[in-house]
Amino acid sequence: MTSVPEEVPCLLMRGGTSKGAYFLAADLPAEPALRDDLLLRIMGSPDERQIDGLGGAHPLTSKVAVVSPSADPQADVDYLFLQVVVERPEVSDRQNCGNLLAGVGPFAVERGLVPAGEERTRVRIRMVNSGDHATASFPTPGGRVDYTGGARISGVPGTAAPVVIEFPAGAGELLPTGSVRDEIDGVQVTCVDNGMPTVLIAADLLKVTGYESPKDLEEDLTLADRLRRIRLEAGRLMGLGDVSDTTVPKLTLLAPPRDGGAVTTRTFIPVRCHTSIGVLGAASVAAGLRIDGSVGADLAELPPGSDRMRIEHPTGFLDIESSLGTTPEGLPTARRTAVVRTARKIFDGTVFPRAAARPQGGHR
Repeated sequence: MTSVPEEVPCLLMRGGTSKGAYFLAADLPAEPALRDDLLLRIMGSPDERQIDGLGGAHPLTSKVAVVSPSADPQADVDYLFLQVVVERPEVSDRQNCGNLLAGVGPFAVERGLVPAGEERTRVRIRMVNSGDHATASFPTPGGRVDYTGGARISGVPGTAAPVVIEFPAGAGELLPTGSVRDEIDGVQVTCVDNGMPTVLIAADLLKVTGYESPKDLEEDLTLADRLRRIRLEAGRLMGLGDVSDTTVPKLTLLAPPRDGGAVTTRTFIPVRCHTSIGVLGAASVAAGLRIDGSVGADLAELPPGSDRMRIEHPTGFLDIESSLGTTPEGLPTARRTAVVRTARKIFDGTVFPRAAARPQGGHR
């Protein structure tokens, strides 16, 4: 469609530890500029409270999923993730979101893009932002999505039906800089990409413990300046170019585990500190920890004989399965990644965007 609608069908869902507005691509303008302007007005940006829209005044609750049938023979649906910036009139498609990914399969069934199975449904998803694929499996007893169940994930109250998300081996380079370690701003880091460009840093090298609250870390201006310098240089080394206006790569501080997991994490997205950890960010952390000589490999406590590891974060943990292989050249590569998440339908209806700004030049 080329016109800009004044009302749009919308499904508001929690996916993992994020919340976002899910749309059919056909219900939004095809032109990115018109689409993004509409989404800013729907979510209430720019405004630190997002008081006039659906957004929740935080990056984790100012997200959009755009879903459509896929022409890819390996996928049933295409999923475009859009991060709507809270404080600025900006919509970014530079990254995936593994949390909202948990709701894409159920949304596809709700909107009739994929027929539901009698007991369970598998939806093959192409993540448009990166071209990567994932398969989501979830209960659909009697041909309807069932959001209730006993799966519990940290950062979300209560329980819900499990959504099993499996990622095939990625086609890209697990170590995008070509090195297990790089030195940036005098700090040893490991740059890894297993679905989300991520920079692994030992917390103590930045004069913090890695156990601080997100609020305390965000208020550390010296740390913020150091992280900014590291991120800018890491982006260049990872082939991402100038990342000063993007949300990738993510930076994850690592510390020894405290609660029986493999490692403790604090992740920046990129300025705010995540209250948990994103699915794809966790996938990159898990793969990075399994690389011999990587930053964090010496402080992580990996369970012997198991692909599963528990990644601790500020509000609990995330369990993820990760295994590596090697390329013919002997370089590490991701072989399998899988995670259990949950999703819940919150609201299904029509959203009415804020009115478009009038052209300058006075009143009619």
